[in-house]
Amino acid sequence: MADSPRDLVAKARRAAESAYAPYSRFRVGAVVVADDGSWFQGVNVENAAYGSTVCAEASAIAAAATAGVRKIDTVAVGCLDVAECYPCGNCRQLMREFGVERVLVQDEVNGVREHTLAELLPHSFGPESLGSSG
Repeated sequence: MADSPRDLVAKARRAAESAYAPYSRFRVGAVVVADDGSWFQGVNVENAAYGSTVCAEASAIAAAATAGVRKIDTVAVGCLDVAECYPCGNCRQLMREFGVERVLVQDEVNGVREHTLAELLPHSFGPESLGSSG
């Protein structure tokens, strides 16, 4: 049985406990679910040279790609230090590359907010924009 949206966000929040965020103290975890049902987690990893910081979503997507995943169905994002946290623009574009259908974000009021990537990244640029299928 597949995990519920609440379960996936809870996994992302548990992953956030391992985040390396000594500068911002903004700990984020992410779980990506591949189209075959396998899942991978990631955390944000900060760096004193801020531009070298890696987002949790990118970390999880990289773990999935390392395992050979090329299609991701769902990304769940959880954070420990604020009520909700949405993926940054760069991560949204990275999600677009892997065909993410659904993005789950924690919401302290309702538990989980569910979005399509098209809602979060309208009129996006993807592989077909280059005349290729990826």
